Amino acid sequence: MSEFSGQTHGDTPAAKSAARLNDEMLSSMAPPTWRWYALAFVLGAVVAWGLYAFSYMVATDMSCTGLNRPVMWGLFIVSFVFWVGLSHSGTMVSAILRLSRAEWRRPILRAAEAMTVFSITVAGLFPIIHLGRNWTFYYLIPYPNQRGLWPNFRSALLWDAVAITTYIIGSTLFLYLGMLPDLAIARDRSSGWRRRVYAVLAMGWRGSAHEWSVYRKASTLMAALIIPVAVSVHSIVAFDFAVTLVPGWHSTIFPPYFVIGAINSGVAAVITLMIVIRKAFRLEEYLTPQHFDNMGKLLLVISLLWSYAYFVEVNITWYAHEPIEWEVFSFMANRYTPILALMILANTVLPISTLCFKRLRRSIGVMLTVSVLINVAMFIERYLIIVPTLSRKNMPFMWGSYFPSWVEISIAVAAFAGFGLLYLLFAKWFPIMAVADVRELKEREAEVRLGRAKLPADVKDEL
Repeated sequence: MSEFSGQTHGDTPAAKSAARLNDEMLSSMAPPTWRWYALAFVLGAVVAWGLYAFSYMVATDMSCTGLNRPVMWGLFIVSFVFWVGLSHSGTMVSAILRLSRAEWRRPILRAAEAMTVFSITVAGLFPIIHLGRNWTFYYLIPYPNQRGLWPNFRSALLWDAVAITTYIIGSTLFLYLGMLPDLAIARDRSSGWRRRVYAVLAMGWRGSAHEWSVYRKASTLMAALIIPVAVSVHSIVAFDFAVTLVPGWHSTIFPPYFVIGAINSGVAAVITLMIVIRKAFRLEEYLTPQHFDNMGKLLLVISLLWSYAYFVEVNITWYAHEPIEWEVFSFMANRYTPILALMILANTVLPISTLCFKRLRRSIGVMLTVSVLINVAMFIERYLIIVPTLSRKNMPFMWGSYFPSWVEISIAVAAFAGFGLLYLLFAKWFPIMAVADVRELKEREAEVRLGRAKLPADVKDEL
């Protein structure tokens, strides 16, 4: 890490030694406590129960779920769309803010990027779970075989398989590339087999000027490439619905509407994760109220965009006034009134009325409440898109109802536990904060004396 001198400049609180900064930001990698083991055990038990429910479904058949005719998409596809939406967190917070050179982004980069990888991994499991004959999932992959069978390229399942695979590879590379300098720090601070593992992962990183130059160019290039991939992924998920002739889905606004909703839930999830990490690892000095203030402004803009997109969708239905389209909307408004009201309240009324005020944006409790309620509302929104529409088809004799069984609920809850377990293990084995980026920011913020004046450290470099 030759770029960072590790020396203090002046006597400001921000001026700390490199070793002390490393100790504070790598606190999550300390030996686990009994609380860590207890939480890992609970999450693992929930995941194990979800695996049992999935095994029971495979051994029995899909009749153990609440899926029926005409509601053949239920909680599995709702969870799939929701988790794909959460995966946009890393793209929005990391890639876009990196390209815009927003310096305040640095302490939250790693949390957002890791969240993208784990959420898209969880999302990719649900189409396979929903297949029924789960062992035939390889038919989704477009490859020639000895029986001359090819997947149907007009099938939305094939589109999802290609999009999710591309996004998993791209987001994993994006996360790993940003971790290279921090893996070298972990290598130099460890011993034994851990040192050998980190040495392999760090790929010989020494922090030379040439390595930093290549690293910055590669990071910028990956940030520029991952944005269109992320947008295309959720657009393809939207096309799963929009290309059908099902009333309520056949709309051209679905792709942008889904992308905006994905960013809304992703940014809210990053805020929730920031609060948890800040409290768990005592990183109050690095995740300051200013970060929540900036993220609150970003969430406010996205909430306004989502509200406008939802208004346009409803307005199109009202203006066209097609009988079957209006029947679907009326059925949803009458049958699902409580959760519809909760969705509008949490996605529109609450964030717009609170995030307009700086004092509320800087309140940790307010931001936690708003971000959690937004993701609850976004899960409800996915449910309202799928279930009411399928319950009211074109012909009355095809109308039906749906309620998820214990199998579906167990698998959906296990997905949340699996995400939490993956994040818990990642935080213990890898730096949860972008150490090199934050150290560079601290160096720039540190003050140096020039005569009787105190100037930022980066001004001295220019002089």
